[in-house]
Amino acid sequence: MLELLEALLFSTLDAAPALIFAALGGVLSERAGVVNVGVEGQMRAGAFCAAVAALFMPTPLGVVLGMLAGAGLAAIHGYLSIRWRSDQVVSGMAINLVALAGGTFLLESLYSPNGTPAIEQLPRWTLPLIHGVPLLGALSEHSGMTYLALVLPFVFHAVLTHTPIGLRLRAVGEKPHAVATLGLSVQGLRWGAVLGGGLLAGLGGAVLSTAVLDRFEQHTPAGLGFMALAAMVFGRWTPLGAFGAASFFAFGNALRIGLASSAPGILEFIPQGFLLALPYLLTLILLAVQGQRSSAPAALGTPYEQESR
Repeated sequence: MLELLEALLFSTLDAAPALIFAALGGVLSERAGVVNVGVEGQMRAGAFCAAVAALFMPTPLGVVLGMLAGAGLAAIHGYLSIRWRSDQVVSGMAINLVALAGGTFLLESLYSPNGTPAIEQLPRWTLPLIHGVPLLGALSEHSGMTYLALVLPFVFHAVLTHTPIGLRLRAVGEKPHAVATLGLSVQGLRWGAVLGGGLLAGLGGAVLSTAVLDRFEQHTPAGLGFMALAAMVFGRWTPLGAFGAASFFAFGNALRIGLASSAPGILEFIPQGFLLALPYLLTLILLAVQGQRSSAPAALGTPYEQESR
């Protein structure tokens, strides 16, 4: 039993960073009042560009390029949503469709329909004090992205709640006209939040192809961007809440893998398709339990119009 728990914890820590980074990107953008349902597409762009770049350069540099790819798609979303005040949901879905079609086209044109060639994964860190200790040993042998994902939500929480820039970002998502009366740029703050959210979503995608996998696959990120948005909503648009929900969803994915590998006989009673759908089923259950409770920013999805002040 202890070995099974250790395996579940290890798999959860491997799967969680991509969801955590993407969920934090959604929190950053939406706390500033800009809906970003394009997280899935930004993750896909980050995963593809990181994997391709890692074929020609050190993998950490590939991760950086993956982040920039996510920010590039976020810039398009910001241009449409902030500059032209287009419907933010429609813009985000368009980003997703462009990333899906563009990634598939480039993958099949340059490599193969199944995926890119294998790349060198990000190095895994061994923690000597706990490596080999029952249960605690699951905290060792992960990439640096895992440990960053465990720390970053607390840093985000501190920034959003205890710093002037955090107060301004939250205010621009609640009462943008009040922020404007202070002489601050509403559009500038929202642009920064959208681009920062794109960087984080791109990082989440890059982690998938450079730490979880060793390549970009055709189906990546397989709906994890939408799951990250669900984690953000269930976490009530807070960094720590999104972190907790994303970790729970990652545990659901680890549970699916653990059940299939440690108890193969279970497939005789439970269809494999049900196990594949388990993380997404948990997502739906949590959203249904949350019901009508919401802590969404008051100005979320509302374009800022200076002349309406």
